Amino acid sequence: MKISVIIPVYNKADYIRGCVESLLTQDFDDFEIVAVDDGSTDESGRICDELAKAHARFHVHHTTNQGVTAARRYAVEQAKGTYVVFVDSDDALMPHALQTLYDQIEETHTDEVIGTFCTQDGVQSPVVYQGETEPEPLIRQIITGKNRFPVLWAIIFRKEILQGCLDTPRDIIEGEDKLMQVKVLMKEPKVNFIPDCVYRYTLGLPNSRNHTLEREMLYDDILRQVLAPKWDCMKAAFTLHQLKEYEKFIHNKQYGVRKAYYETTLNSQLSTPNSQLPLYDRLVWMLPPQVGRRLVMLYRWVINKKQKNL
Repeated sequence: MKISVIIPVYNKADYIRGCVESLLTQDFDDFEIVAVDDGSTDESGRICDELAKAHARFHVHHTTNQGVTAARRYAVEQAKGTYVVFVDSDDALMPHALQTLYDQIEETHTDEVIGTFCTQDGVQSPVVYQGETEPEPLIRQIITGKNRFPVLWAIIFRKEILQGCLDTPRDIIEGEDKLMQVKVLMKEPKVNFIPDCVYRYTLGLPNSRNHTLEREMLYDDILRQVLAPKWDCMKAAFTLHQLKEYEKFIHNKQYGVRKAYYETTLNSQLSTPNSQLPLYDRLVWMLPPQVGRRLVMLYRWVINKKQKNL
């Protein structure tokens, strides 16, 4: 088996058929689809069972709800393919995607090949990198939220490189895909970027994820441990990650996080000039949270205005 396509499924009854159809119409023969119904409470599980009966390459496993990372890990454990491609159950692969990704990873002898994606409205992601790229700058962009490239989907992975990278606790319900990719990149794999659009991302679906301080503190603790082998060159990026999360909190008027957590972790790192940290983020930190929020809102307004004019 050349490719295993992994689909974690949780309450996506309105989307799963379309997702699977985009896979079954691929012009690539040697692949399987491994879906994990993560304790869905809607019709997702029944639909997956129907698809499994109708299509020999579609395999479904039903588990109690343990979160998306656990579902992906379980699917990878069942996977028979040399390579793994992750697809979310409300998204789809573009025509020829599997053939394109497979040809590239075989030709380049790399550990992962990263393509581009488009939204359901046809808006395509930018081509940021092309060809083989060093892992360190990718890690910095991912943890600071500046990545303009996919971090989990629109990618084909060599299966072995995923070992030990799908163990994020289920309490982490936001940014778990980024954490997984950082773990992969910390292994210093060979990464190759291609400009081909291979994935369709469904933008704008509602979610109930709450940005809580407890979860962010756990996330930061795990991220520190992951970055530890390269801490000297990653410390500034980690600090910027914390600043960006602080900005999210004060944008939501959660001003108490400053004294509860961030003053302890950031003051010592920001007490001396650091050219690696953007002036905007340093200014937000220097201001009282209520005033800093106004700057954050202005900055986001400007960014949104620029994006609409592209």
